[in-house]
Amino acid sequence: MQDVFAPGRRASPLAALEPSTWTLEVLLSLLHSPLSQTAPNPTPEPLLTPVAPAPGQGSTGVSDTVIPAQPGTSTTSGFLPDWSIGEWLGYSGIIVLALALTVVATTTLWWMLHAWRSADDLRATQFSSSPRPARHRFTLLVPGRHEEEVMGQTLDRLAQQDHPDFEIIAIVGHDDPGTELVVRQAAARHPDLIKVVVDDSVPKNKPKALNRALQIATGDVVGVFDAEDEVHPGLLTVVDSKFQETGADVVQGGVQLMNFETSWWSLRNVLEYYFWFRSRLHFHARSKFIPLGGNTVFVTRDRLEWSKGWDDQCLAEDCELGVRLSSDGAKVVVAYNPEYVTREETPPTLKSLYKQRTRWNQGFLQVLGKGEWKALPTLRQRMYARYLLNMPFLQAATGLLIPISLAFILLVKVPTPVALITFLPLVPTVITLVAEAAGLTEFGRVYDKKVRVRDYVRLVLGLVPYQVFLAAAAVRSVVRQLKGDGSWEKTEHTGAHRDAAAAPVPTPELATTAGAAR
Repeated sequence: MQDVFAPGRRASPLAALEPSTWTLEVLLSLLHSPLSQTAPNPTPEPLLTPVAPAPGQGSTGVSDTVIPAQPGTSTTSGFLPDWSIGEWLGYSGIIVLALALTVVATTTLWWMLHAWRSADDLRATQFSSSPRPARHRFTLLVPGRHEEEVMGQTLDRLAQQDHPDFEIIAIVGHDDPGTELVVRQAAARHPDLIKVVVDDSVPKNKPKALNRALQIATGDVVGVFDAEDEVHPGLLTVVDSKFQETGADVVQGGVQLMNFETSWWSLRNVLEYYFWFRSRLHFHARSKFIPLGGNTVFVTRDRLEWSKGWDDQCLAEDCELGVRLSSDGAKVVVAYNPEYVTREETPPTLKSLYKQRTRWNQGFLQVLGKGEWKALPTLRQRMYARYLLNMPFLQAATGLLIPISLAFILLVKVPTPVALITFLPLVPTVITLVAEAAGLTEFGRVYDKKVRVRDYVRLVLGLVPYQVFLAAAAVRSVVRQLKGDGSWEKTEHTGAHRDAAAAPVPTPELATTAGAAR
């Protein structure tokens, strides 16, 4: 059969109408005509030729027939599906969750791999291999509360610094005789280096203790350490050199949790720290918006006087100080060498980690609410700040949507396009998991830790439970913030990152001295 629309041929009269139109008209006319309801006529009827209605004449009743839409088909010209209100809410929630998870996973992956994008980026994150002669005087602040198991060793290690000019101020609470005893013993062992300050504020928290000690500090650079820290004896020398080389107002050193083999969640906690200090903080410093770490951070005395110390009402005083300094244009430099990192332990229990994450998240929300980040000079910086400080909200929303979405997927037949969208977060998540496995291998090599096959298995199996755990902590932080509960929840320490070396034993003479000093 020849094509009636072939070039050079005259078209059939039927071709003047759309094929679908005249076919439907003919079929429906035949079905509804009297002929279709009577006995067959042996004489064939002539073919019907569609005739356009005369001007002013309405169309036939046949063409006005409305065919009802089938369930699941579109009632809006094929652009929107025919879903109920419940389906719209459910499917929209699944899509929003999938897209949010994809954005968070992608940005996390991009930031965590920042330091490995090029050899130059990796070298730029390190301390100098040939430090300059010392120029600065350091004051090292070490607050501790109920830290009698670990703080004595920390002070002894700090006293071994090879820098020629530094002092150590240990801060203890007036209601903590056990820690005060250990601290005064360390001061007796290093009388020229260690001072003891008793904090009598109520209620107590870390920034209050730091501000109390700052009043008697004599260094032009002030550093902060935690009570359980293992500090390299050459750290102050390379930090001093970094200040001279860069003209920085702040130098943030590396911190690394060590006891990855303790539990399934300690493994993930260790890797978080590894990527955070090894890579992500360098990205934030380059972006000129950085939430500082809580220890191994060094700030010039001039900048601390400008900021009036730390915000004692904030649960993340380190982040808050970093945001204020960034907003004022302070130069922050991050440096990381595995040799010089400060070694710490993961929280001893999952409950303790849960409280720690709650406090950090709530601190971020407090910083977000203060609005200091709005003074950042560029829109890009403000967008970084808004995104990073809103992360607890994003994690909390994710935590609430996950069970709802799972129930909806299991109980309701999800349309294919929606089901495909739910797989989007898997792409960056799988790549992140591969990067974490590579990071675990590098961690073991760099820190001379034996990584076993079971550690990689725990890494994979712990991925989803750990994310759910973080979401739960974020939900709790939002609830506490909405309730106005800003109480400080302390993280316990046991010295799990240290070798089995016996801590100095208190002597009766020093115990008597400590009691008298109070």
